[in-house]
Order: sequence, then structure tokens, then C-alpha cells
Amino acid sequence: MKIGIFALQGAFAEHGRAFAALGADCTEIRSRSQFTGSYDGVVLPGGESTVQGKLLREEGLLAPLKEAIGGGLPVFGTCAGMILLAKRLTNDQNVWLGTMDIAVRRNAYGRQLGSFRAETEVKGVGSFPAVFIRAPYIEEVGASAVPLATVDGKAVAARQGRMLATAFHPELTDDLRLHAYFLKMIEGLA
Repeated sequence: MKIGIFALQGAFAEHGRAFAALGADCTEIRSRSQFTGSYDGVVLPGGESTVQGKLLREEGLLAPLKEAIGGGLPVFGTCAGMILLAKRLTNDQNVWLGTMDIAVRRNAYGRQLGSFRAETEVKGVGSFPAVFIRAPYIEEVGASAVPLATVDGKAVAARQGRMLATAFHPELTDDLRLHAYFLKMIEGLA
């Protein structure tokens, strides 16, 4: 299976290691010429959503990526990636891809010092050690999306068709089950 990981900024290398450990062939995407459409799925990593959104636009990747996701390309967005996928941000006017029917609050848990870990039950995965770093959360889940996990009553993971998003960083743990879930999702087994 071939996974494209957007490597403009953020925790892209960690995602690459996780998927490689599961036997996937990973390619880092930094330019329009590297986004050929020959991927089974793509990853939008955690990092800084505004920087990533601007770089996606500057590199000519934003519109083709939105079109590919709209056409059914599986995508896994973590933290900043979830923000990029959201149809609406409740505390920011930017909308980047706008493909997932969720409304997200950026930096909902505060600054870097507000980072934390929590065990959360993820539907289809089980109890998961979630790492939150300047994390968002989902304030509204639209009719097309399904919440998969909550922390303190706030949705922190969701799925909509072939889109998977988490407010936390599974790539920063040794637990590969969410990455495996995404691979199963691509194969139509999850």
C-alpha cells in the first residue's frame, strides 16, 4: 500500500515510521509534482495548521488535494491535519480544505504548556494513549461525520467516509492501532 505524507511542516517523519512499521510504502510530498494521485491514502500531520495551509497553497497543492479528497482519496489528519480538513473553524476565519463536516476549535486546550496525555476509547480501536499538543477539539460534528472518541465530553476524533481525523498525535506513541485502522479503512475493512 502506498501512503503519501504531506511533509511541508510538522510530525510527518513520525507518521512515516509508523506506517513503514506496518508494511506500507511511504512517500513524503513536498511539491505539486510529487502529488501524482497514485497514492492509496494520504496523511496531513500534526504541526501548525496555518503554516501548513499557506504552504499547501503556495506549492499548488491545496486545490488538487481538495479535489482528490472529494473524489474519494482516503486521508488521515492529525491535530493540524484535522484543522485543515474541517469545514469550519469556530475561532479562526481560515478554512483550508473544508472537506470534513466538522467545526473545530484551534488550540482549544491552550498553549504548549497545556499539552497533556489522556486515555480515550476510540471506536473500532479500543482504549488509546492520546497525546495532545496545543490541540484542537471538535465543537460540532455534522450529519455526514461520526465522532469516534471524546475527552472530557469533547469530540477528539471523527470519521466521515474515507476521512479520518484526530485532535491528538497517534504518531507520537508506540501504539500503531490508529495507523492500522487507517490502512484497513483504505482497504474497506474498517
